[in-house]
Amino acid sequence: MKKLGMITIGQAPRTDVAPIVEKCVNKAELIQVGVLDGMSKDYIETNLYPEEGDYVLTSRLVTNESVVMSREKIKPILQEKIYYLENMGINQILLLCTGVFPGLQTRKAYLIEPDHIIPPTIHALVGNRRLGVIVPLKEQIKTSLPKYAPLGLKPIFSVASPYNMSIETFKNAAKELKKEADIILLDCMGYTENAREMVAEIANKPVILSNAIMAKLVSEMI
Repeated sequence: MKKLGMITIGQAPRTDVAPIVEKCVNKAELIQVGVLDGMSKDYIETNLYPEEGDYVLTSRLVTNESVVMSREKIKPILQEKIYYLENMGINQILLLCTGVFPGLQTRKAYLIEPDHIIPPTIHALVGNRRLGVIVPLKEQIKTSLPKYAPLGLKPIFSVASPYNMSIETFKNAAKELKKEADIILLDCMGYTENAREMVAEIANKPVILSNAIMAKLVSEMI
């Protein structure tokens, strides 16, 4: 059986998201690793927490707790995980994060980076309609804009974390976008089908799940 490497910026296994990927990529064995594997929450908060001006990311631990971290601080660890999977003979690696990571390298494997794929795909799907985007953290609104601006997209943003899953927060985010957007994107690989269904029901608009659209596209490459 072919193998697909999957790197979460949190901890593996991602029992919340992996089933969505496996459903589509059923011709390959999913090999999961995490940037934060083996680290305690205290260690992460002490050593990887964002400084002022850092690109902020969030993900999930195997304890189901969420953490916030700096892209700059985790990037060297992420690069090591890529090489680790390559050394295992993995030829295709999916990065389970929609954040932007400039300069990641592989020796011979193909690295699938959602930030390279999702924005142009969404642009093609949305056309001249209004795009709404839900992100996990308020700080991510500013850093998400540059992904869409080169394509002429000017998304309307709202905030709801997949790692908190506060029903009230998701309801508020959906209500904010209901009148302003025609299509909504859940811009984090941590959102689940439950989140998509909740937002779609309240907003009464099509809702695109980032991990699902990536899984469907990757399945064509396996």
